[in-house]
This record gives sequence, structure tokens and C-alpha cells, in this order.
Amino acid sequence: MRIGVDYTAAVWQGAGIGRYTRELMRATVGHAPELSFRLFYAARGLPASAPYHAELQALCATHRNVTAHPIPLSPRLLTILWQRLRLPLPAEALVGPLDLLHAPDFVLPPTRARTLLTIHDLTFLVRPECAEAGLRRYLSRAVPRALRRADMVLVDSQATADDLARLLGVTGPRVRLLYPGVDARFRPLPAAELAPVQARLGLPAAFVLFVGTLEPRKNLPRLVQAFARLAHPGLTLLIAGRRGWLYEETFALVEQLALQDRVRFLDFVADQDLPALYNLAQAFVYPSLYEGFGLPVLEALACGVPVVTAASSSLLEVAGTAAILVDPYDVGAIADGIARALAEQEQLRAAGPPQARRFSWDTSARTLIDCYQALRTGRYARG
Repeated sequence: MRIGVDYTAAVWQGAGIGRYTRELMRATVGHAPELSFRLFYAARGLPASAPYHAELQALCATHRNVTAHPIPLSPRLLTILWQRLRLPLPAEALVGPLDLLHAPDFVLPPTRARTLLTIHDLTFLVRPECAEAGLRRYLSRAVPRALRRADMVLVDSQATADDLARLLGVTGPRVRLLYPGVDARFRPLPAAELAPVQARLGLPAAFVLFVGTLEPRKNLPRLVQAFARLAHPGLTLLIAGRRGWLYEETFALVEQLALQDRVRFLDFVADQDLPALYNLAQAFVYPSLYEGFGLPVLEALACGVPVVTAASSSLLEVAGTAAILVDPYDVGAIADGIARALAEQEQLRAAGPPQARRFSWDTSARTLIDCYQALRTGRYARG
């Protein structure tokens, strides 16, 4: 079976859907040597030295059933042609014949093959005030159109499946739950492996950590306000992640509360440094208003760091009983949750890894292969 995978996010994005796609494909291709994977991506403007491009080349070199198919267009132009102008140029014209097209990033390119579409979340409908206006308008048109075309739909959590049913009426056997996993490199690490990363990144001696894109859904202003209430003068709030959109309020609040010496913005952290960063934290805090899954929470749990997260959406599924769950709209509750995490280190550090082991990329890969086979044989209900 010839499977085309839209790999654009995987070669361009360090976090989020890019990370999800890389991890899932890396796990899947090794379990299915009988399947042919054609990973296609918008390549114009991508430096030859781009780290995720190098990872793709290594994947192709390691697995004979994987080939890379660069498309000589930028991601923006390819999106305009396929999604905004809806140019009827099938993916097959660019990557060759396909039996199945797997689109892991919300929208489907035109194709003659059967289709598998991943919907990670419905932020643009559930929390429209948290989405950038242009992107919200685009997704509001493109996602329902893709769902009508999709033969099968993957979701990252039961929470997203419930949102799909409630908001867009997409239900039934063609909706399949595929939990993301956590890589084995996310684990408790010895101090000798942590010290070089701490020195290289210039990390403070004691810090509370947040990892994620700086954007409204992540609820960073309330996190900053909660941190200001803590009576821990030697503690730093470390916010690691690229600036996304509508993040100005967070920076302004740090100045307004005179926290410049206690709150540090680290920007994007490379994948290879993340396990050490989690391990070095006294607590990991992720008070997001809404998530389709919440991969940073899972990674933090796997590293044995005490976790504070929101009692909402998919985060309940990810954290289980291994984290402190708080009302993300209540600044006092977030502050109390952090204080508890700092006080209950031993119990929370022990609880995290067993919970994280419930999610593995190996299981994700096997679920995905089952979906591929169901589409190949017709063992699914189109609805």
C-alpha cells in the first residue's frame, strides 16, 4: 500500500504538530515495512541545514520503505493553492500514485486516494478569542470542508472527539482515537547529565517551568499573576517557547508586577535539551485553557517533575491522578497548586512516570497501522 503523508509541519515546526508528526512517523515506519511511505512537504525556502530536514533524510536512509518528496513551493503558497484557491491539482501529480493520503495537520490536499485526517483540537471554535483572527477564519472554512471529504478522522483525545460531535456533528466509527506518546528520552535523569545543560542555557538554580508557544490559550497572564503570589523569593518562573500571537499582555504584566528579575523568557528550546530542562525544574505548570492533548504535560510527567495543570479538556485524560489539577481561571487556585507541588515533591515525582507509561508512540503506531489497514480493506464506516 502506497501512503502519502503531508510532512510539511514536520520539516518546518519544532514543536506542536511538527513534533507529533515526526514522532508518529518515526515509530510507524519501522512497524510496517510492507507499507510504502511517501513523505511530501513544501520545500521552498527550507535551508538544506534545517534540523528536521536532516532528520527526514536520516529516516529515509534507515528505512527502505520511506521516501521524501519535496514540493518546490513554500508552505504559504501551497496552502493558498490547495486550500484557499482550491486548485484541483491532486497530490498524486506531485508525489506519484497513492492508495491512501494521511493529512496530520487539520486539512486535506486534493487527492484521488482514500483519506485519513487528523484533528488535534477545535480551538478556533471552542476558544475563538484565543485564535489569531486570520487563522480562525481560515480554519472555520477549511476544517469542516476537510471533514466532509475525510474517509477516517483521527483525534488526539476523547475530549476532541466530544468536541467534534458537539460542534460539527462528526461522530461514529470513522472517528478514531489515537493518543500521542512520549519518547523514551523523557525520563528521570542523573545529575551528571543535567549540569551541562543548566550551564549552557544559563538556567537559574531553582525554577518553576512552563513549555509551550506564547499565545492566549496557554493562560500565561494568570500564571504570571499566580507566581507573583508565591512566597518563594529564590524561585524563578521560566517560560520556554517561541512567541506566537497576542502575547504582549504577558510581557506587560511582568513589568507591571515588577517581576523582571523573577520571570525569565527562554524562547524555543531544542528537542535534545527538553528532557534535562524538565528534570531541572522544581515544578512544571501548564494552566492551559484548552488542549487537544497537551504533550508537554505528558513529557513532564515522564521526567518525574511535579506537574500542575488545568482541570479541563484533554488534560484530565493526560494527567490522570498524577498531577495537581486546578481551575485555570482562578489565579489563587493556580498559586495554591504551585505551592502544593513544591511541598509534595516526593509523591508527585513518584506518580508521574507510571502515568506517562500509559502513552507510548509504539502503541500510537500500531493504532495508526490498524487505521491504514481498515481504510485499505474498507473495514470502516464512512458515515
